[in-house]
Amino acid sequence: MTEADWPRVWPFFDEIVQAGETYAYPLDLTSEQARELWTMRPPGQTVVMGEVGEVLGSATMGPNRPGRGSHVGTASFMVSPAARGRGVGRALGEYVVQWHRDAGFDAIQFNAVVETNTVAVRLWQSLGFSIIGTVPRAYESRTHGRVGLHVMHLDLGEPR
Repeated sequence: MTEADWPRVWPFFDEIVQAGETYAYPLDLTSEQARELWTMRPPGQTVVMGEVGEVLGSATMGPNRPGRGSHVGTASFMVSPAARGRGVGRALGEYVVQWHRDAGFDAIQFNAVVETNTVAVRLWQSLGFSIIGTVPRAYESRTHGRVGLHVMHLDLGEPR
């Protein structure tokens, strides 16, 4: 993702956060604050997927924890509501898995997948992720009230 991409990411980032179903970000973020939260610095990476003049989705990825936990990666994804059902999430997910493999990570851990976000849960499971635990009532869904957050994991093979 380049600086020039952010103005095309911000509208759907804000729409998704305001919807209150998938991300626990504060509702009053400015564009600049949101960009700081979303953009991963090296050794991580933030990417966009798009068509001519349009950003369809974005993913951010890198180490889940610093130091002694940095061999396990993590990622977050947002797909523009206008682009849903077009394979954007799957393409970003496949990219993220391969990026982590190429970078030598041992595994990927998603720390907080909202259990009512069934489209995302099914997608990650289809890419090989397992639910290894659920924190009960850890997310305040605008529609469903307090729901669980899944911790999801993908083993990428032998340790480096």
